[in-house]
Amino acid sequence: MSTESAQSQACCNTPAVVSKGYSPKGDYIQVDGLKTYATGPKDAKQGILVVYDIFGFFNQTLQGADILAHTDKDHPYQVFIPDFFEGEPADISWYPPDNEEKGKKLGEFFKTKAAPPKTLPRIPKIVDELSKSKGIEQWAIVGYCWGGKIVNLSSKEGTKFKAAAACHPAMVAADDAPGVTIPYIMLPSGDEPKEDVEAWEKGLNVPHVVEWFPDQVHGWMAARGDLEQEKVKKEYERGYKLVLDFFHKHM
Repeated sequence: MSTESAQSQACCNTPAVVSKGYSPKGDYIQVDGLKTYATGPKDAKQGILVVYDIFGFFNQTLQGADILAHTDKDHPYQVFIPDFFEGEPADISWYPPDNEEKGKKLGEFFKTKAAPPKTLPRIPKIVDELSKSKGIEQWAIVGYCWGGKIVNLSSKEGTKFKAAAACHPAMVAADDAPGVTIPYIMLPSGDEPKEDVEAWEKGLNVPHVVEWFPDQVHGWMAARGDLEQEKVKKEYERGYKLVLDFFHKHM
């Protein structure tokens, strides 16, 4: 259930999505000492910070950043994906963690590499550095899976962001919701616990949209999206359109 429609007059239409062998449009820069994918018109005054999933720079995620950067002709964005794991992301073969070995490896990764307190303090520094060097005046934030948790925790009082999006978020917790201070769109997959998302939504006090994708797997808008499947490709496109329309309305 949503409190408002994500549709806007922008009518953002995502470009043709490449199912295999995608060639990213952007390049890599250094930001706060991190290798960072950068895409979008360099004169755009609005920026989007993307917090990837635990699998890092996958083509599906880079293509998503390019879609966010170039699709809304009225609101072009400079989009950035910092490499918070510094070249050592999780191995996608660990997911789903359907045996003890995979579970152990994922657990260790979350403990050593993906603990939110390690990432959260870097985000304001990255935004400040990019605002100064790239001339960006307003920011939104998008996160996938693990990145969805980082987005939620980055949307509290004093945040530098005007709007937020969490796609198939991990670790959804009801007690994170009351502190959210900016418009927020969440796109859960069929793998997210319904009761957790519903409890989180009840605690929100901001304009928001929760749009379920019940026939998609956790990760379909990022590294785990099998874009060679027509249904996945279609829902991948729809997800990015919803995010863009929401940002167009709230930035």
